[in-house]
Order: sequence, then C-alpha cells, then structure tokens
Amino acid sequence: MRRDRPILSIVLWTLLSLATLFPIYWLFVISVKPAVDLFTTPNVILDAIYWNNYAEVLTNETLRRYMINSIIISTGNSVLVTLLAFMACYALSRYDLGGKENIFFWTITNRMAPAAVFLLPFFLLFTQVFTIGDWKLYDTRIGMILLYCTFNLPFAIWTLRPTIEGIPKELDEAATVDGSSTWQVIREVIFPLARPGLAVTLILTWVFAWNEFLLAATLTSFNARTITTGLSEYVTSTGTEWGTMASIAIITLIPALIIFAVVQRHIVAGLTFGAVKE
Repeated sequence: MRRDRPILSIVLWTLLSLATLFPIYWLFVISVKPAVDLFTTPNVILDAIYWNNYAEVLTNETLRRYMINSIIISTGNSVLVTLLAFMACYALSRYDLGGKENIFFWTITNRMAPAAVFLLPFFLLFTQVFTIGDWKLYDTRIGMILLYCTFNLPFAIWTLRPTIEGIPKELDEAATVDGSSTWQVIREVIFPLARPGLAVTLILTWVFAWNEFLLAATLTSFNARTITTGLSEYVTSTGTEWGTMASIAIITLIPALIIFAVVQRHIVAGLTFGAVKE
C-alpha cells in the first residue's frame, strides 16, 4: 500500500491539473477558430489555427487603451494597498492600541458586503461630491485606484497581519537599542522579513483589481475603461463574437502569469509565515 501511494498521488495530481488546465485549453481553441467552425465542429478539437482573432485584438487601438488602463489601475492599487496594509498591520501588532481587535474586525467587515451594495453611493460620490470644476473622479484612473482600496485594503490587512505578528518584537527592541529610529526599524528590519507576505498580498490584490467588472463597468465610460469591461462590447444584439472574446481573455491571462512567475517563490513562504510559533 505504501508503494502505491506515490503512484496514486501522481494520478490524482495529474487529473487535477488536467481539470484545471482544460478550460484554458478550450478557451485557446475557441480563440484560434473562425466563427463558422465554432458551430460546425466540436470546440475541443484543434484542427487548424486561425490567428485573425488575435490580429484584430492586437491592432485595435481601443483595446490597447483598455489594457493599459487595467495595468495602471491594478498595479497602482496593489502597490498603494500593500503599502497602507503594511503600515496598518505594523501599528496593530507593535502598539498597544485600545480596541485594536475591534478595529481589525470592523475593517474586515467592509470586505463582507457585496460590491453591488456600494454601487449607488460610489456613483454619487464620483459624479457629484468629489468634483473640482469640470474634473471628477468618474472615469479616471486615480478614481478607480482609490475605489478598489475600499475592497482590497481590508483583505490585504487580514492577509498581511499574521506575517507582521510573526516577526519577533525583540528585533525591533534590539534595533532601537542600537540607535535606529522607528522608520529605520520598519525599513531595515520589518520590511525585509515581511517580503514573502508582501509579495502574496501584492499579487492577490493585483488579481482582484484586474478581474473586477461591476464597478469598472459602472464608474467608467472610456478614459479609464478596463479590459474586463471591454469584453462586454463584443456581446451585441446581432450576436456574440466568441473568437474575439476568447482571444482577449487569453491575452489578459499573460500579465497575471508574468506576475505569478516573478513572485511565485515568495507565495508559499508568505502563506505559511507566522503559521507556526514556538
């Protein structure tokens, strides 16, 4: 039985990997087929490659603008959220704040409500309240970056807090005795040790901002429109352009895969940091 366990594990992991990758393969097959073949041959069979769908997407200036918007908004939001969460977790773990557990719980409750609950209030804030002359937060990149902080910051604090608490306070005290200021302790002691957790927080918040659809579709029109909302433009009253939508979806996977490849060595360490204490 012991000899069969490795084989059984390999079989199970292989089946799980195939089940995970099959939708992506199916999406790629749809993206390289002309519209006629999608309804005449089984979708899972790749008999010929039709690159016109990708050519149409890559030469579309509007879609390129949407892609740039998505990259700027997702990156700006993830960096800002990770920085704010890092400082918040440091304060919650290092200072004896009264009612800090209540503060932490109140913060995470903001993540529990669905995005649709905030839709109308944010729309009014973006279009009527936060206005300076003709300038409004509506349909701006900075507006979307700040908007996503509402949902990503509580999650980032919840994710990063165990990492900061897992760093012994004795290191702070030793650095302070050596003459380091609070900012030097944060920069030279806490930040380097918290890199795995920061990497996990950064990638997860980036993916959340990259994939968000409802708020982006409501609070943007053209200037700050993201690539996820651009997909909906190919669902029209005359039909759905499945091949073009599939090619856009494949292209949107590439930035996420690149980021995962860059920080993957930190992900496991970040998820387990602080989980075991002596």
